[in-house]
Amino acid sequence: MSEQTLHRWRNQYGGMKASDAKRLKELEQENARLKRAVADLTLDNQMLRQISEGYRRSA
Repeated sequence: MSEQTLHRWRNQYGGMKASDAKRLKELEQENARLKRAVADLTLDNQMLRQISEGYRRSA
């Protein structure tokens, strides 16, 4: 492990217990998963809006 990695790890997880650090990592992973889900749903919503606008224009 490089010294830079060790310093970064200490800055991020400094005074935490191992269980707290593990929980933080789990929450960060869940947050990333939820952000991807929101992005996917936002794109789906935009596509559906564009499709529905096309139907309204042709009707």
